[in-house]
Amino acid sequence: MLSEVLLVSAPGKVILHGEHAVVHGKVALAVALNLRTFLVLRPQSNGKVSLNLPNVGIKQVWDVATLQLLDTGFLEQGDVPAPTLEQLEKLKKVAGLPRDCVGNEGLSLLAFLYLYLAICRKQRTLPSLDIMVWSELPPGAGLGSSAAYSVCVAAALLTACEEVTNPLKDRGSIGSWPEEDLKSINKWAYEGERVIHGNPSGVDNSVSTWGGALRYQQGKMSSLKRLPALQILLTNTKVPRSTKALVAGVRSRLIKFPEIMAPLLTSIDAISLECERVLGEMAAAPVPEQYLVLELMDMNQHHLNALGVGHASLDQLCQVTAAHGLHSKLTGAGGGGCGITLLKPGLERAKVEAAKQALTGCGFDCWETSIGAPGVSMHSATSIEDPVRQALGL
Repeated sequence: MLSEVLLVSAPGKVILHGEHAVVHGKVALAVALNLRTFLVLRPQSNGKVSLNLPNVGIKQVWDVATLQLLDTGFLEQGDVPAPTLEQLEKLKKVAGLPRDCVGNEGLSLLAFLYLYLAICRKQRTLPSLDIMVWSELPPGAGLGSSAAYSVCVAAALLTACEEVTNPLKDRGSIGSWPEEDLKSINKWAYEGERVIHGNPSGVDNSVSTWGGALRYQQGKMSSLKRLPALQILLTNTKVPRSTKALVAGVRSRLIKFPEIMAPLLTSIDAISLECERVLGEMAAAPVPEQYLVLELMDMNQHHLNALGVGHASLDQLCQVTAAHGLHSKLTGAGGGGCGITLLKPGLERAKVEAAKQALTGCGFDCWETSIGAPGVSMHSATSIEDPVRQALGL
């Protein structure tokens, strides 16, 4: 068991193209978002394990001796056991959560407790730890915040228990794990996601683990080997929506109007494939003309509206950015949530600032950030910016 403080971060994600079409066998392109979740793990000797989530105002403390007495025989089912409903009910009781707990905050505690017990079970005694997780990602906005959380927790616990290597053992300022270790982190993070979401696709945790960009189709994932640096505006309309209801709505329309809807899905697939091709070319030597192809965002947005997953807030977002000569689309489930706006190189700062101001004036939250960010990373305290250090109490 390592005795030093560990500092880990992992990125969120956005869907560039292919949302909803991916449910029907088409290609989706997911990219790592340069807004990150940070975790600091401090070994303790007080016989407690504590989890502090300041973004949502939660701090929970468990007694290690009590956890040690738990029957964790169910965790001996292979390297990465899948949590069953019965096991999760047991953990809810230990965590002091109500049986009908369905909120993200409670499920985050449950996912942590599951990963802590499952990963640390090989230690002679369960470790006493103090863990704080702080995020730049808004929760529940379709940006992979729960996956970034699960990846950070898995990476920190696996490293602390020496199940994977410490990438900063040579005293660098930032590092990542070798491929085999990343596979292990990703497997455990997926189990954390299963606790929170039930039956996730695995896309979010994979993007958060490896970073960059990912191609997903019918359960098969592959990394895009090269990705150009792309700046975006990320806008959160703050309109809540139900992903499950939106997916069901598209399926209903497809059954009702197959000859109309199927070509829309085929066209969205063609947009994803064309974008994938151009991104590969741009990584080698980007030219201005290639950004015109990325403006297929407009077409995709119209298709998504036709699928029935648009929203007045997203229409407003697109209209505001179009007034400043920019191109936007929803990202994720739609029906509210978030949108992305491509910022081409050489764009006048005044135009970007005017667009941001206009979006903020609509009551939206807006960030200027980039996509294709690095995956899960280990940091020294000096390698991260002051606001993050302050938030984590470093």
